[in-house]
Amino acid sequence: MEITLLYEGEYLNGKKHGKGKEYYYFIVNIRLDYVIHDLIFEGEFIEGRKWNGKGKEYDGRLLEFEGEYLNGEKNGKGKEYYEYGKIKFEGEYLNGVKNGKGKEYYYKNNDKVLFEGEYKNGIKLNGKGYDLKGEINFEIKNGIGNIKEYNKDDVLVFEGEYLNGEKTGRGKEYCDNGILKYEGEYLNGERNGKGKEYLENLIFEVEYLNGKIWNGIGKEFYDKNKLKFEGEYLNGVRNGKGKEYFENSKLKYEGEYLNGEKNGKGKEYYDNAQLKFIGEYLNGKKNGKCKEYYKNSQLKFEGEYLNGKKNGKCKEYYKNSQLKFEGEYLNGNKNGKCKEYYENGNLKFEGEYLNGQKQGKCKEYRDNGGLVYDGEYLNDKKNGKGKLYNYFYLKLEYEGEFLGDKKYGKGKEYDYKSGEMIFEGEFLDDKRIE
Repeated sequence: MEITLLYEGEYLNGKKHGKGKEYYYFIVNIRLDYVIHDLIFEGEFIEGRKWNGKGKEYDGRLLEFEGEYLNGEKNGKGKEYYEYGKIKFEGEYLNGVKNGKGKEYYYKNNDKVLFEGEYKNGIKLNGKGYDLKGEINFEIKNGIGNIKEYNKDDVLVFEGEYLNGEKTGRGKEYCDNGILKYEGEYLNGERNGKGKEYLENLIFEVEYLNGKIWNGIGKEFYDKNKLKFEGEYLNGVRNGKGKEYFENSKLKYEGEYLNGEKNGKGKEYYDNAQLKFIGEYLNGKKNGKCKEYYKNSQLKFEGEYLNGKKNGKCKEYYKNSQLKFEGEYLNGNKNGKCKEYYENGNLKFEGEYLNGQKQGKCKEYRDNGGLVYDGEYLNDKKNGKGKLYNYFYLKLEYEGEFLGDKKYGKGKEYDYKSGEMIFEGEFLDDKRIE
């Protein structure tokens, strides 16, 4: 879709001059010659760009403003409109903003005056505000007083103190549905000082600076009684020491933050308050040496992380404290030489891994300690030369070549009871070639 500016009206010396109209010209479909013209201004022009005299501004086909202009800006008397022609404001302007006497109106009740008085540089200076019954709601003198503001649906969106025509002092902000959004301190129209911000079931309380930067000690809540976080903030995000909590009020995390993420030393807990993790973080991810624990407080893992993944030498344990694994990780996968154990402490596997898969020479054992395989692996499957032992009798059953976990190529089979060789020859897909 192509958008261009269209003009119809008077010219002088090749430039827009005199009465005219400007449109947004939307080319929606060239082949179908489907276009839309949205009027944006109607009035007088000087030297191709400046509006002088009476004019009108539109949003598409909806009138937004009508009144007087000087040098392209609203100057003199004018009216602003809500959608569908409902008047929003009527009064005086200077240099594009409200200056002088004026009236504001409720949206759904255009016959009701919301505010009547004087403005300076676009802000209320003197006047009275009214409720829908026509009774005085607030009064402001020389920019000082308590004030109430409403949205286009006539719902209260702010109530609080004004100084020099701007929010200064205590105040409250509300969502469009009337639910409390913020309460706290203001300075020169912006949040400054201590305050609370309500976001659904979250309450955020801390200090504000110039409406944007939050600093100091703050708290966040699941609701008014359930603490979610407490700690230090800088520039609106968590920085420094802090604590997180589960909804059952049990401690979830305690440690250090930087730019809103976990950084530095920290501890994580289960929802029963038992320690889950102790170690270091970088940019919100586990990084460096650490220890992890089961819910029964027994050690689960000790080793290193890099960018949230296990990396380097480590040990893993069963819940009964028996060693489960010892070896190396790379990017979260087992890598290099290692040993694995059964829960009873007997050796289960010894050999090598590559990217989490068994690779190279390996040995596997039964849980009672007997050898069940001694040979080579490729991509986590038996490949190459190897010996296979009967699981129950622990005697040699096959020795030869494997491919993809199956007997393949030259090999020998033995009677696992007597130990005598019963076949020697070629195998294909785990079967003898007779």
